[in-house]
Amino acid sequence: MEVAVWDTYVTRKDGKVMHFDIIVPADLTDEKIILAYGREYLKTKGQEGQPLTSEESKYCHTEKIKSTWEADIREKGYFISEMENCD
Repeated sequence: MEVAVWDTYVTRKDGKVMHFDIIVPADLTDEKIILAYGREYLKTKGQEGQPLTSEESKYCHTEKIKSTWEADIREKGYFISEMENCD
């Protein structure tokens, strides 16, 4: 399976910038759905309400799915790869 990686930077409530990737099936191109996945993730981190638009999240590239992503993508439709300031 091919997946699309959306590079995302969101300013947290404390001013630090979270960097994470929203990883979705490559055939999912609806930006509204992809950003909604990002907002779901932000809620789990206590960052609901922070701006997440096409300015904060952009399509980056397509790659082969990694086994560590597969269960989440099949269950929820997406996987979040945390990069910086996501704790």
